[in-house]
Amino acid sequence: MQLIDNEKVYDQAHVQSGTVLAFDFGERRIGIAVGEHLLASATPLMTIDNESNEIRFQIITKLVNEWQPRLLVVGLPLSLDGTEHAVTQLCKKFARRLNGRFNLPVALIDERYSSAEASQLLNEAGIRGRAQKEMLDQVAAQTILQSYFDQAPK
Repeated sequence: MQLIDNEKVYDQAHVQSGTVLAFDFGERRIGIAVGEHLLASATPLMTIDNESNEIRFQIITKLVNEWQPRLLVVGLPLSLDGTEHAVTQLCKKFARRLNGRFNLPVALIDERYSSAEASQLLNEAGIRGRAQKEMLDQVAAQTILQSYFDQAPK
């Protein structure tokens, strides 16, 4: 886990007693999930299907105001061998913008296999093929957030 915290606002006790928003960043869509640290469980919330950063951040601002998270988690896309690629850099830029705009710490979590895991979860729920498209990104964000909870310091 990498932490982006330019203002040094991360306080483990504070973070672990509150809400967390997680993001599955994509160039076209951003999946979002929400969870509570005390329960250590994640729930899919929504998918932003828009390429405009202005619109994306308007929606994210509303979510931050509504949920009042103490931490933001962003899935970091890496190649299967763990190396970074072009989308990795875009994702890191997105994470830095979240940190700068909301003054909240941002944890970057390896998201390899999150989309495959999300697809499998949807298959198990009886949602297959094209029907998955609308929900895949937010369920991927759920798997990213659950991964964070599973490895978070207790």
